[in-house]
Amino acid sequence: MADGPVHDPLDEEPESVPGLRLSRRGIVVLSVLGVLVLGAFGWLVFFSSVLDVRSVAVQGLESGKLTDDQVREALGGLQHGPLARVDLTEAEHRVEKLPRVARAEIWRGWPHTLQVKLVERKPVAAVKNPNGSFSQVDADGVSFATEPSPPAGIPLLELALSQQANDSIAVIDRTSLLRAAVTVAAGLPPEVAKRTGALQIHSYDDIRLQLSGGAAVRWGSPERTARKAVVLTALLGQQGTNYDVSAPDAPAVSS
Repeated sequence: MADGPVHDPLDEEPESVPGLRLSRRGIVVLSVLGVLVLGAFGWLVFFSSVLDVRSVAVQGLESGKLTDDQVREALGGLQHGPLARVDLTEAEHRVEKLPRVARAEIWRGWPHTLQVKLVERKPVAAVKNPNGSFSQVDADGVSFATEPSPPAGIPLLELALSQQANDSIAVIDRTSLLRAAVTVAAGLPPEVAKRTGALQIHSYDDIRLQLSGGAAVRWGSPERTARKAVVLTALLGQQGTNYDVSAPDAPAVSS
């Protein structure tokens, strides 16, 4: 009797497993649960007091003239309520309104902290006011603080206009002249700025430095300030009472 075909169990098709199917009712229930979960999460983050702002952390206070309390006062009501709802752009705008603040960056420090990082304005020159006080001016020409005396280590701006400069005041006004002097003051190396008692403005093209010890520097215009600063630093190593960097490619020293 002939053998029949050999039966290989591997040739058998596996039994099909019925797929998991949700009824319409199940889908509706899961959808409702998802909405409820998202709603609860949204309420928790944006409306409940669970994630309220509880502290303000301030970085960048270097001068000792600006305090944490002043920054918090500038923030006002923005430092209260849910952290997620704080308008960060408005918060930065408020902090930057403080005269001593050049710029501010604010972000959320979960779960309860408003992080504030700011850059304070730094004086590069001072201007004496009619009442005897001194206004501090930063490198952008912004007057941001007034005190009874000028800070140490920065020059005092003095308008000592020549007759020609006075006659041309309608063309180059005092504001423009002071801005030109600020450009020079901001470009002075720290070691030169500390030695500069006064920065005199005779005209736009005739700005001079009065150094401690009696030496004088003819700077000229604010053009090429960076180059003039390098040249002057080198010249100060030579003995002299008059230094001329108005033409930085042909400087001069005399006694």
